Amino acid sequence: MADQNKKWYVVRAISGQENKVKAYIENEIVRNGLSDYIGQILVPTEKVYQIRNGKKVSKERNFFPGYIMVEAALVGEVAHTIKNITGVIGFLGEVKGGDPVPLRQSEVNRMLGKVDELADNNEQLNIPFIVGETIKVIDGPFNGFNGTIEKINEEKRKLEVMVKIFGRKTPLELSYMQVEKES
Repeated sequence: MADQNKKWYVVRAISGQENKVKAYIENEIVRNGLSDYIGQILVPTEKVYQIRNGKKVSKERNFFPGYIMVEAALVGEVAHTIKNITGVIGFLGEVKGGDPVPLRQSEVNRMLGKVDELADNNEQLNIPFIVGETIKVIDGPFNGFNGTIEKINEEKRKLEVMVKIFGRKTPLELSYMQVEKES
């Protein structure tokens, strides 16, 4: 019925509680009988792989922390209902307190394309490192040592790291999975 005028909006939520807020929105929409006006509700995530205790562990990470994408026809009480849900800060708009601004179709395609691309390409690791960054070795014979990234080889997914061993700087070649950012 209201299908043709649904647009994508960005809802700001408390960071770290996106999935909880998504569930709240879904429950509230059903409870108020507004299901006809809401399409999809997305929390854009990507899979990130880390090494924990020598094992490769995959973890979902939000690539827009604090934001939820909602496909909706903001008719009548729909916007008001969503705004009043626990954990929702409000809609993204041009003016504070103004009308919610829908995403442009190009932005929606890019966002959905990225979600699909990440689903297809889930084995691909992003390059979370930059030259000059300090890292900690978490796997291999130099486990526990800290070092500085000198070079990044994207094809081989390796880093050249300068590690101080017995007071001397020594270059090591380590895979992305053998190191983690120093926190």
